[in-house]
Amino acid sequence: MSIHNDQEFFVQWHLTERCNLRCSHCYQTGNRHEELSLPEIEAVIGEIADTLEEWSSAYGISFSSSFSLTGGEPFLRTDFPAIIEKVTLRGFAVFLLSNGTLIDRERAGMLASFGVKGVQVSMEGPREVHEGIRGRGSFNAAVRGIRHLVGAGVPVTLNTTLSSLNADTFMEMMDLAVSLGVRKLGFSRLVPSGRGLDLRDRMLSAEKVKEVYSRIFAAKPEGLTLVTGDPVAWQMRHTGESRSDSQNEEVIPTGGCAAGLSGFTLLADGTVVPCRRLPLPLGTVREDSLREIWAASPVLEALRDKSRYGGKCGTCARWSHCRGCRAIAYACSQARGGDDFLAEDPQCFIGQENSRGQENS
Repeated sequence: MSIHNDQEFFVQWHLTERCNLRCSHCYQTGNRHEELSLPEIEAVIGEIADTLEEWSSAYGISFSSSFSLTGGEPFLRTDFPAIIEKVTLRGFAVFLLSNGTLIDRERAGMLASFGVKGVQVSMEGPREVHEGIRGRGSFNAAVRGIRHLVGAGVPVTLNTTLSSLNADTFMEMMDLAVSLGVRKLGFSRLVPSGRGLDLRDRMLSAEKVKEVYSRIFAAKPEGLTLVTGDPVAWQMRHTGESRSDSQNEEVIPTGGCAAGLSGFTLLADGTVVPCRRLPLPLGTVREDSLREIWAASPVLEALRDKSRYGGKCGTCARWSHCRGCRAIAYACSQARGGDDFLAEDPQCFIGQENSRGQENS
């Protein structure tokens, strides 16, 4: 299957598993693998760039392509500036995901000099809440990093992983973001995998997700944009739009969960997965062609096929624009003793209504 006619294509690259924090909700396991060397990384960047250029020529698509570089904590790689330089030299937009604690004035200036488009810094709530999840001293260190980034002119997005540990304090994050000069505040849902598996009882119920999202979208913080990659949140915000799947045409995914659709994730050892929080190995850049993985992976094919989905996601009238969070669906299936990455998203409060609507149409 070839790439869909979608101009966005991103690569999220976890350059290292090493981290200076040990967050209780982290989807990583802490296992160490042999990291790709700088020459290997350069070769992969070249392969991706060449592939997109050939796709663009063959299909007449103009790609908006980007790399999101992260870890672990990416600043623990001493060659991190060289990696950024090699990505930018091939014309990709560069974004960074970090815990912010290691970003000093010099590093912020380095990111600005390379034209990094934005840095997402994880902030879980007010000081006490944040440090309860990420460790003592992490709040002030992250705030210092954010101030250095803002001072260097690098756009910053704060991002919170929502669970019962912090959902009721999220609204306070809006004031914090504004006070720090941050223009965007993001949120996502806890995925109970890796160390986060121990927090599965801290996941929000579907009803609580609806309540929290309703409060978030009702807020109108001046000078602050609220952002999220959560397909369920997007559906809630756009529920009045006519975006139902046609029953008379082939259903093709065009938005929502990005897994298998608009990019992929690379792990530190070169393993390719649909999403970092969806640990289904598709191959490895040390042995496999990324183009062949994208076109022929059975896992990616399944992610693009509505008939393979279970529960309310499989019958939802807005499947092509959502598909739920595959990582959460998979992690919850595993917690129940299963292994189904195509199961329904258990926190979706919209899908059941859409399913009934499709059945009655």
